[in-house]
Amino acid sequence: MDYILIGKIINTHGLKGELKIKSSSFFDDERYAVNNTVYLKEENSYIPMKIATYRRVKDLPLISFKEYQDINLVEPFKNMEIYFNKADRKPLKDGRHYIDELIGMRTVDEEGNIIGAVSAVESTNGAQNNLRIQREGMKDALIPMIPFFVTDIDDDTHTITIHITEGLL
Repeated sequence: MDYILIGKIINTHGLKGELKIKSSSFFDDERYAVNNTVYLKEENSYIPMKIATYRRVKDLPLISFKEYQDINLVEPFKNMEIYFNKADRKPLKDGRHYIDELIGMRTVDEEGNIIGAVSAVESTNGAQNNLRIQREGMKDALIPMIPFFVTDIDDDTHTITIHITEGLL
């Protein structure tokens, strides 16, 4: 099974076993839906957990697990990472991509000159996301993920075309 990281448990909340999550998913409502199975990573194993409750407080997801409805039972889960099974992921509409699909893609300018490879997709807390491009022998570049700069994502060639403007790189 392939697993994808969707968050990290940062603390408990209340006495009924709720957990605060620092999410790395753009699909919290789907990932943490009641009755979904997520996986807690403990050393080299993935422990399946069924979600009992999901809600948001102060823009953070709060979840609880079935059969773990007490703070004393969930304390050991603090700082554990949460994953889901990649096979359970729904396909996105044309032109949309999951973050892990972009990681490793080659980036080129509009003339086909290689810029580098995507090493991360970084959130900017409300604005667009940025592609972090690792460039050989140079500092990383941050490219805003907006159509003006990201002009094409070609899944067949695993290539992202970037419109370069003065000062971007």
